[in-house]
Amino acid sequence: MANVFDVAKYILQKQGTMTVMKLQKLVYFSQAWSLAWVDKPLFSEPIEAWTNGPVVRALYDVHKAMRLFYIDHLILPYGDPTNLSPDEIDTIDTVLLAYGDKSAQWLSDLAHMEDPWIKAREGYAEGMPCVNEITHESMAEYYGCLSPDAPLVSNV
Repeated sequence: MANVFDVAKYILQKQGTMTVMKLQKLVYFSQAWSLAWVDKPLFSEPIEAWTNGPVVRALYDVHKAMRLFYIDHLILPYGDPTNLSPDEIDTIDTVLLAYGDKSAQWLSDLAHMEDPWIKAREGYAEGMPCVNEITHESMAEYYGCLSPDAPLVSNV
C-alpha cells in the first residue's frame, strides 16, 4: 500500500504549489473517495478531525517542522508517486478534477458540512482542539451513499 506522502507528492506534481491546508484536504478527499469507489484506502495513516477540517498528522508534522505554508513536490522530502497503482492514480485524478480548482477554505468548509468530520467531532465545541480519528468506515459509509449520478462537489 502507498503512504500519505506518496499521495501528497502525486497531488503536488499534478497541481503544483499550494497551501499545506489545501494539500491536507485533497489528501482527505482522495482517501474518502477511494474508500467509497474501490472499498480500500489509499494509505494507512489516520486522518484526524481538527478545527480547520481533516488533517493527516504525519503529513502535518513534516510541513510544520519545515515551517511551510506553501508546498510543492520538490520541497516535500518524502513520497514516491510510483508506489501508486493505476487505479489509485485514477481515483486521485478524478478527485483533483472535481476539487483541484477549489480554495483551501472552500474545501475545509465542505468537509465541515459532511458527516465524517461532524461525527468525529461530536462533543467538541466549534474551534475546540480535537484529534479524534475520522474512520475509514465513516468515510466509506458517507461517500458510498452519495448518488453515483451526483457531482462530487456541491456549491458551498
